[in-house]
Amino acid sequence: MSAPLLVIAAGGTGGHMFPAQALAEAMLARGWRVKLTTDARGARYVSGFPHSVQIEELKSATFARAGLANKLTAPFKLAAGVLSAVMNFKRDRPAVVVGFGGYPSFPAIAAAWLLRLPRMIHEQNGVLGRVNQAFATRVDKIACGTWPTELPQGVEGVFTGNPVRRAVLERAGAAYIPPGDYPMSLVVIGGSQGARILAQVVPRAVALLPYELRQRIRVAQQARDDDAQEAATLYAQAGVSAEVEPFFHDIPSRFSEAQLVIARSGASTVADLSVIGRPSVLVPLAAAIRDEQTANARGLTSAGAAVLMPESLFTPEALAEQINNILTNEPAAIQMANAALSTGKPDATEALVALTEELNEKRRR
Repeated sequence: MSAPLLVIAAGGTGGHMFPAQALAEAMLARGWRVKLTTDARGARYVSGFPHSVQIEELKSATFARAGLANKLTAPFKLAAGVLSAVMNFKRDRPAVVVGFGGYPSFPAIAAAWLLRLPRMIHEQNGVLGRVNQAFATRVDKIACGTWPTELPQGVEGVFTGNPVRRAVLERAGAAYIPPGDYPMSLVVIGGSQGARILAQVVPRAVALLPYELRQRIRVAQQARDDDAQEAATLYAQAGVSAEVEPFFHDIPSRFSEAQLVIARSGASTVADLSVIGRPSVLVPLAAAIRDEQTANARGLTSAGAAVLMPESLFTPEALAEQINNILTNEPAAIQMANAALSTGKPDATEALVALTEELNEKRRR
């Protein structure tokens, strides 16, 4: 008897692909066969997947892209992708199909629905993406990476958490060194390439801190190339030791050493903060169509682990007050770190595995 086949459908961004990769690795270790269906854009993120995962590219399209020609051709591309997926599934029938969002996941989830195959979606953010929303009432399970997640009325989700990288798991619950009379680490990130508003506001906020506190802070900030020089200059003028780089490859290590993190509230950042357990100031991306970053931050802010600062209120003066409040109050900082840990789901991958195997067992019965 051949091993059961898991089809994972994902694409578009790393935020969709990284949790998909975690599930693929775990299911291979349990003796399953795994296929990944994606489109040309998603194929850019497959280098980290194990070699034994079969990659299938299916036609897909998004209605969000500008241009009349794209809007006219998108339905036909999606239909072609669904037809290809149906034919593929008939040749090699999956035991379970799991979608991780993004338009590249549409063909496989649609085909699984048409063929009545066991199917599940995983939503990383606190608000369902367009594709996941379309299938929310047409799947057997909805796994939620962020809790609470806004779901259609009458639809229930299972809080699994978002799988995090191995480097994050290695630092899960790392001992928090609270603020004190010694050098303190402030880590500032805004997505993989930084965020302009963080580069403009954080250095000016740090410069407003009392001299005694400023002298004890060392900053590591991700900033785009065109913002980095100005940010570095502002820190230098304030007499603050700072590393300002476009990208840090050791974010888990930096988080574990930080007394405070200032960041966008992307799903993976929120997951990392909750698994490692660090106080944070979160600045949701105002341009997000569904305001999902505000929803992502809800768990940490409700637990008292993070301060939420909308962009409209994110000024140097307001941020300086928050930094000062946290870094001069040891008991409050410790409480925030512990609260962050209370929301963490380091076993997110195992929870996804359990749901996948549960669907397979129901199919076999």
